[in-house]
Amino acid sequence: MAGAKQRVEQQPAWVLHTYPWRETSLIVEIFARDHGRVALVAKGARRPHSQLRGVLMAFQPLWMDWSGGGEVKTLVRAEWQGGQPLLTGRALLCGYYLNELLVRLTAREDPHPRLFSAYADAVRALGRGEPESPILRRFELVLLQELGYEAGLAHEGDGGDVVRPEGRYVYIIERGPTRLETLEEEGVDAAALGDQPVLSGQTLLDMAADDFSRAETLAQSKQLLRMLINHTLGGQPLQSRRVLKELQEL
Repeated sequence: MAGAKQRVEQQPAWVLHTYPWRETSLIVEIFARDHGRVALVAKGARRPHSQLRGVLMAFQPLWMDWSGGGEVKTLVRAEWQGGQPLLTGRALLCGYYLNELLVRLTAREDPHPRLFSAYADAVRALGRGEPESPILRRFELVLLQELGYEAGLAHEGDGGDVVRPEGRYVYIIERGPTRLETLEEEGVDAAALGDQPVLSGQTLLDMAADDFSRAETLAQSKQLLRMLINHTLGGQPLQSRRVLKELQEL
């Protein structure tokens, strides 16, 4: 697909990242509804009077046309869809976190329409000033599911029994939610679990139901999703996460 010449028109998309290319142009990484993450060259976009100069902004919904083959296509047109406030403050940093996850964890030209919708919902919620933690948790969960972590949160990894709300679980990547009692019966020492977060069954059920209203669910889901994302990143740190942490410590 990457090598086939194509012309794409009126594709809903968001800018994830831009960087200079040659004297007057930009390379633009976008996330498009039907094409996933795509690299485009925006010729002349850095010229003072370029029509693209004020359009290629992160966290703004765009219509985009592009053409060409190879890994980097040529941007033909970009048009603002409107209706999205500019992100500021912590909401802006959270937006950069979402973008960094997409750039680091998704493959080029691998469509993820559900993830595209989740990203659009997250950016719009950040723009409305909604609480940030539930927004990030919902997006992280969809991202991980789209990357292949399909083990059901509402069912135990061994046997598929429904998770018990009062139960205590750990999420083992190879098998899914596993009761602590099961691990003890298998002779697994708690120390062997390392920093594996212990979750209530209710937290897992809440996550499966997209309900992040409980404080415990928010706190435990953050631990679980961070562990899974770190595993997917292979232990490589996220720049946006470091900046957010430093701000919290000020």
